[in-house]
Amino acid sequence: MRFFILPLFSALLPALAWAEGEMQKAESPSFLVQAVPFLAMFAIFYFLMMRPQIKKQKAQQEFVNHLKRGDRVLTSSGIFGTIEGLTERYVTLEVADGVNIRVLKSYLAGPVKEGKEQ
Repeated sequence: MRFFILPLFSALLPALAWAEGEMQKAESPSFLVQAVPFLAMFAIFYFLMMRPQIKKQKAQQEFVNHLKRGDRVLTSSGIFGTIEGLTERYVTLEVADGVNIRVLKSYLAGPVKEGKEQ
């Protein structure tokens, strides 16, 4: 069996060398053809990761800009409260009767719909 493989391999060796020489003579692909996979990966990355995050940030900014006294909110640490006061950076929340805390506006997670708190 070994004697049969060796002549077959030696017969194919010149053909392989010729094919390799032809491959070296071929032109390299243009820059545009090489850039297409990278552009496709960037597009996928943008639509799956960046765009949803940008939408979420816009919604959060919209929520913070439209806060008013009396709104019921949830902080990012899980505290429910009613807005009693607003400043440029801070919000004063009433978390229980007569108990007020001051938190940064950026730490408000979102509004509380009626019935969600229970």
